[in-house]
Amino acid sequence: MYARKFFRGVASVTAGASTAAILMSQTNAVAHADDGLHPPHMKWGFYGFTKGYDMAAVRRGHLVFKEVCAACHSVNRLAYRNFVDQVYTEQEAKELAAEVEVPDEPDENGEPRMREGKLSDYVPGPYRNEQEARAGNAGALPPDLSLITKARHAGPDYVFALLTGYREAPLGAQVPDGLHYNPYFPGGGIAMAQSLYEDVVEYDDGTPATPSQYAKDVVEFLNWVAEPELEQRKRMGLKTMLVLGLMIGPAIYYKRFKFSVIKNRVVKFTTPRKWKK
Repeated sequence: MYARKFFRGVASVTAGASTAAILMSQTNAVAHADDGLHPPHMKWGFYGFTKGYDMAAVRRGHLVFKEVCAACHSVNRLAYRNFVDQVYTEQEAKELAAEVEVPDEPDENGEPRMREGKLSDYVPGPYRNEQEARAGNAGALPPDLSLITKARHAGPDYVFALLTGYREAPLGAQVPDGLHYNPYFPGGGIAMAQSLYEDVVEYDDGTPATPSQYAKDVVEFLNWVAEPELEQRKRMGLKTMLVLGLMIGPAIYYKRFKFSVIKNRVVKFTTPRKWKK
């Protein structure tokens, strides 16, 4: 009798634990769907402490951005002068800036004028304001990509996974009308359609024109836009560590043989023998 009650209690506890586990797993699944699938980690060259950008990849990434991404997205923090001696020569950067028109000072009648871009100008976006951007994208606002690799968790990995992660929605996944399924985007539904396909952009250097190569080069370019001083900062860090390393020996010497004498010195006041109060 007691054994029967005992096994019944064990069975009820086991059933309750199983139900709780199922509910928690469903809750976690919903949470992961809302947060988006975590992107796999990629070994980017600019992550190395002694490494920097692949400027050939940055140049290819800018080409892909200009031909594909710039139709909807902007890089408002990037000026044409930033390309000089980094991605392009000064003459190439001037020719690149001259391809666009930017607002100029009004004429004598107050009418707005346009002029060719210069090195001091910032790269213009595809839309004049937020309202025009939303109207052209079914209410969705394409984000500015100047700092996208810093504004997202695992930024470079996230951008690469997002650009290459489009696929058919699995059974049970509900994607609203007008959205496209991408497991790496929070909620799974993204307004941006897949834009990187085979041979959508032709590379001059013979690099394979594949979607994954496009995505890699775009990530390299966007990370350079967000952190163009990365190589300079790493060089400064190496120099600082070298100087501090050379200072370790003298610091230990002065601590052990010079400062220790002063630190251990004791000053006492003794009353003279013939002291009269």
